[in-house]
Amino acid sequence: MWLIIILAAVAVAFIVLLVVTSRSITVARQINLDEGMDDTEVVKAYDRISQWPQFRIIRRIIIRELKRHHPHGTLVDIGCGPGYLLVDMVRVFNNLKFIGVDISPQMVEKAIGNITRKGLIERVSFQVGDVQGLPFQSNSLDFVVSTLSLHHWLQPKQGFDEVLRVLKPGGRFLVFDLKRNSSRLAYCVIRFAPLVMPAVLGKNNEPTSSFLASYTPTEIEALMQDIGCTKWRVRAGLFWSFTWGQKQVHD
Repeated sequence: MWLIIILAAVAVAFIVLLVVTSRSITVARQINLDEGMDDTEVVKAYDRISQWPQFRIIRRIIIRELKRHHPHGTLVDIGCGPGYLLVDMVRVFNNLKFIGVDISPQMVEKAIGNITRKGLIERVSFQVGDVQGLPFQSNSLDFVVSTLSLHHWLQPKQGFDEVLRVLKPGGRFLVFDLKRNSSRLAYCVIRFAPLVMPAVLGKNNEPTSSFLASYTPTEIEALMQDIGCTKWRVRAGLFWSFTWGQKQVHD
């Protein structure tokens, strides 16, 4: 009898905890000015964590979303980091040409090494560049992808303006990032995450600082309206959001 009561109490407590932690909360945005990864140890740390299972799962989520938009032609990955998403995209999309762009020369060097070791360098080229001033001609690209970098953009409006500039008429972009209005459970996980991160990242309070610098879907929607992108959609996930947009065929 007492065992049944105890088990029932535990079950009720678990349900209450689940309900409480699943409620979405939003805190004030805390801007993260660390836009580039220029330190060698930081680059090595990001390369290491990018191979962790949780980041592999995130890349699968991104690839699954990307398939829905049927990319073609030339695809640029802005903020490509150590290049593991590029590896996955090259393997999935056989008909695309890929270009990786990162603000950090050290990160680009790391990505080139990773792509080369995978035997895929013939299908990928790289450039050092900033989303605030992309190193491409206007109306030259078919698809732009950016993952986990939007919260680093110092001027997000200018960044999206640049994305639209370099896209061909009818070209598309897909931006994946964390979202600040997440569940209490997500906040708890993020708060403790620095404890298991490589020391050089934990010292910078990652990934908590990136999470707190991210945007809510509502904030991104306002940004899309501000840049004048007429065809777009923001879709929220568990603790992330996808922003999809298309450049007008006739500007």
